[in-house]
Amino acid sequence: MNDRRKRILKELNLAPVWRTKPTYSNQDELPPPEWFEHKNPILHPCSSSDSSSASDITQMDWELLKSTVSSCIACPLNQTRTHTVFGVGDEHADWLFIGEGPGAREDATGEPFVGQAGKLLDRMLAAIKLQRGDRVYITNIVKCRPPNNRNPTPHEAKQCEPYLARQIQLIRPRLIVALGKVAAQNLLQSNDSISILRGKLHDYSGTPLIVTYHPAYLLRALSEKAKAWQDLCFAVSIMESLK
Repeated sequence: MNDRRKRILKELNLAPVWRTKPTYSNQDELPPPEWFEHKNPILHPCSSSDSSSASDITQMDWELLKSTVSSCIACPLNQTRTHTVFGVGDEHADWLFIGEGPGAREDATGEPFVGQAGKLLDRMLAAIKLQRGDRVYITNIVKCRPPNNRNPTPHEAKQCEPYLARQIQLIRPRLIVALGKVAAQNLLQSNDSISILRGKLHDYSGTPLIVTYHPAYLLRALSEKAKAWQDLCFAVSIMESLK
């Protein structure tokens, strides 16, 4: 492990260092069967109150999709937003990270994960030799900031489902990482807690998906950073197995 990575892990308060095993030499080393349980969630696009129907959205290219999101009035969040926050990164990314929704800094800039949680996410990416924009795309369940940083309502998330589903179709990621309970429950159509959803390989319409904590939560619960590192190592092992 090089010095730069050691410094990153130290900053993340991760000790001892966890190491992933991309391959397993014998049956005893295999993860428990429940790690590989599969669900088959499907996002069901719904009609919106603007001029674009769900069927239209499924045919949009990147340019038209971004333009449509920027003018969306499908839910009340459009009345309080400064900017829509579409997403950022490599549009043919291997890794897709999905959070719950924009915060104040994101609403002001139009880019996801630019506050303190975003800085932590960048350090998490660096710890597994990734960086924003290079093989990585970052977006959220909803594209407008819920007031006072509350969780998006089911109605708000439902109105953004067609946009997110189309982003996933266009990106065709090799792995989706759901950041936090809200993202995980919406993507998996599940009410399970994050403690139940972590450490397992899920399926989103044919794409492998894992769950970890949202960086904003990790800023409040420093003791959970080691668990988040385990999740990242698990994600790396999944990516290695897909080669």
